[in-house]
Amino acid sequence: MSEEFGNDFITIADDEGNEFELEVIDSLEHEGVLYLALLTADNEEPSDDDDGLIILKVIEEDGEEIFATPDSDEELNLIYNMFMERVFEAEMDEDGE
Repeated sequence: MSEEFGNDFITIADDEGNEFELEVIDSLEHEGVLYLALLTADNEEPSDDDDGLIILKVIEEDGEEIFATPDSDEELNLIYNMFMERVFEAEMDEDGE
């Protein structure tokens, strides 16, 4: 995503109505589906077993775009790895290698 205008933030609500503010750090399209890589915007440190990255996909339901979690662990792992490849490529470009 372009950082020309600053970071993008979204607010989502869970099934119980609790709202969370998330920062969109990247997006990618795979097989016609848009996926977002997000971090919580509350500045809390992620736990040791969690890197804090949240992956959601944008789907259309009843004519509205909604956020959903990947349908399977395989889908989640595939998209996670695709985001991580982009991060590593960006780091390599910054290092001039």
